[in-house]
Parts: sequence; structure tokens; C-alpha cells
Amino acid sequence: MTRLSPFPILGPKNKVETGRHSPSKSVEREKERETGSLLECCARCLVGAPFASLVATGLCFFGVALFCGCGHEALTGTEKLIETYFSKNYQDYEYLINVIHAFQYVIYGTASFFFLYGALLLAEGFYTTGAVRQIFGDYKTTICGKGLSATFVGITYALTIVWLLVFACSAVPVYIYFNTWTTCQSIAFPSKTSASIGSLCADARMYGVLPWNAFPGKVCGSNLLSICKTAEFQMTFHLFIAAFVGAAATLVSLLTFMIAATYNFAVLKLMGRGTKF
Repeated sequence: MTRLSPFPILGPKNKVETGRHSPSKSVEREKERETGSLLECCARCLVGAPFASLVATGLCFFGVALFCGCGHEALTGTEKLIETYFSKNYQDYEYLINVIHAFQYVIYGTASFFFLYGALLLAEGFYTTGAVRQIFGDYKTTICGKGLSATFVGITYALTIVWLLVFACSAVPVYIYFNTWTTCQSIAFPSKTSASIGSLCADARMYGVLPWNAFPGKVCGSNLLSICKTAEFQMTFHLFIAAFVGAAATLVSLLTFMIAATYNFAVLKLMGRGTKF
């Protein structure tokens, strides 16, 4: 008579499967792989990022916004000051009003153009930087890509020269307002000057703002001091200073764009391993 064993017999279906991992460990490993791939992707983006173009784009947007916004409001403030204190006849400053309005429309166009062009330069910076990073590998830039880079270099050179003139012109109103403010300081503190207070004047005709036959065209003495103390004068003066700073920031950004684009184009042209259409 056969005895039955108290322990169950392990058959093929009853074998303990030790080779398989638990579902929780599989999920953790999958998460680790996703995190690693995400970090690798971020590292590739950082390696290929055109840092010079990124800085230049941010500086360009900041400078153009400051120049256009503050310049627009400063011109409006100048118009009000001329109308209120320097001339009572509209025909005397009619031409000045037309010039101010024309400049304000130009400011609108300048803002739109530079924001679009800055975005294009940033995209071109990503393209050329990626090409330069991979220039010794299998990457081969196209003739069209080189021509596009050369076009951007030429346009940026021309814009830099034009903006130098804009930067110089933006210093003119700052100079005029600074001279007026200095005259007001001399009136407020007579001990600092030997001239009489009544002879200290701000003449808008002297700077070509008004024609010589404009009346009164100038403000002197205590009347000038009262103008300098108004919030309108102070705000307009500071707005012109801010616009000047914005023009300087835009000029620096254009120079940065020009240097980066020229370098990338030179590397593409001189060290590229071939071209294709």
C-alpha cells in the first residue's frame, strides 16, 4: 500500500517563477528610463543652444521696448510743453507737431520690425550653432543655408550702422533737456553763477525746435524754474533718458548678433565638409 506524501508534488505548473520581476519594479525602471531620456534631451538642447543669440535677443527686445515706449511718451510730453510754455501761436509749432507724429508712427514700425527680426535672428542662431556643433560629424550644411546666414550677416551689419545714427539722435533731446535742467539749477542756486537770474533762459529756437519768429520762443528766470519743477518736465526728461538707454541696449544686442552670426557663417564656409542643394 502506497503512502501519500503530505507535501504537494511540484509539477511544471507549480514551479515558482523566480525570473520575473514584480510589476512595481518594472514601473520604477520605466520611470528611470524616461527620466534619463528627458535629461539627455535637455542636455542636448543646452549643448546646441546659441547662448550669444539668446542674450542678444533678450537685450534687443528689452532695448526696443524701452526705446519705443519711452520715446513715444517723451515726444508727447515735449509737444505739450511747447504748446503750454514756449509758443501761443499754432503756426509756430505746426511743423514740429507733424514731425513728432511722424516719428511716433516710425516708432510703431520700428518696434514691429525689430521684434520680428530678433525672432528670425534667434532661429538662425539655433540653425547655425547646431551646424557648427556638428560640423565635424555627418552634418553637411546646404548652399541655401549658407546663403541665408550670409544674408542675415549683411542685414545685421546695415542695421547696426543705421542704429548708430538712431543712437546718436536719441542723445540730442537728452542734451537739450539736460541743458535746461542745468539752467534751472543755476536759477535755484544763484550763488553758483555770476549771471543774473533774469538772463538765464531756455530758448527752444536755438535748438531748431521752433522758428526764429516764434513768440515768446524762450522762457527765463523764475518762470523757467517753475517749469522745471513741474512733474511733466521731470517725467519727459527721464523718459528721454530711458529711451537713450534703450537705444544703447539695442545697439549692444545688434553688435552681439553681428559677431555671433559672422563667426558661425565663417565656420560654416571655411570648415564645412561639403554642400548639397
